Amino acid sequence: MQGEPAADLHSADAIRRGFVDWLVHEQRSSPHTSSAYDIALTQFLDFLAAHRGQAQTRATLASLELTELRAWLSAMSSDQKSARTRAQKLSALRSFARYLSTKHGIEWDAPRIAAIKAKAHRLPRALSEKDALETVREISVDHDSPFVRARDQALLALFYGCGLRISEALALDVQQVRDHRAQSIRVIGKGQKERIVPLLPAARSLLDHLLSLHPRPVDGEPLFLGTRGERLNPGVAQRTVRTYRHQSGLPEHVTPHAFRHSFATHLLRGGADLRSIQDMLGHANLSTTQIYLAMDRGSIESAWRSAHPRSRPRNPDAPE
Repeated sequence: MQGEPAADLHSADAIRRGFVDWLVHEQRSSPHTSSAYDIALTQFLDFLAAHRGQAQTRATLASLELTELRAWLSAMSSDQKSARTRAQKLSALRSFARYLSTKHGIEWDAPRIAAIKAKAHRLPRALSEKDALETVREISVDHDSPFVRARDQALLALFYGCGLRISEALALDVQQVRDHRAQSIRVIGKGQKERIVPLLPAARSLLDHLLSLHPRPVDGEPLFLGTRGERLNPGVAQRTVRTYRHQSGLPEHVTPHAFRHSFATHLLRGGADLRSIQDMLGHANLSTTQIYLAMDRGSIESAWRSAHPRSRPRNPDAPE
């Protein structure tokens, strides 16, 4: 790399070239391996630059987080890369981590990188709109307690109508939803990050019904209570959905989290933009939300084929 400007020596691209030289001359890697690793690393650095919104340098490479690696794997899954391809790219990244440690003094979390599996990442699966709405209406309908019926229906309405995680919904207190005029709720998500989520009229109605039956509708009290009066345990909510799933013959992927996936998928299908969905779901990075594009790709393509005149075979006898 003689003759390169000093600044370029610290660019990620210059480090990548040094890595390939190291593979060839010190590791005695085959031309095939060196080329494949070079391509994999170039793709990863391009992803990282787009993900972070800036060109990568030696300094920025030192701040790599494991979540960014997982986002990269998710992006490969949505691009339908095979498990074998992902395994090869992970192998390239592990070799690059050793190079960074040996030649640049940059220590990535090598053991945790090594623990990442390149198994096929299954895309989240959504319910149909019919199944989602029926489950919200029918969950716990045969339970003896009117409060439990109201509680479970309101809880699923927050999963499906607001996209809340189970932990976010169960962490809600009475005062956060007691204002009957409120058209949104404040949610504390991962990393204690706050977001405001719109509240649909149907969900608002179910929350109002729950509050009318709540035994302690005062500030500081959990909104969702268990039968012993404590904050509802996530395991109870999961078991409730599992029981209904078995009784109704729904598929095994129908879990509380599947309603959050359904919320995002149905919004996307209805024309919502990814940024808005990202904000409502509380995703830190847009790449996490983009997986729903892959989930609903079949529906989007089907809609395009039915709506776009150029997508259909031309009838030579049709009038111009």
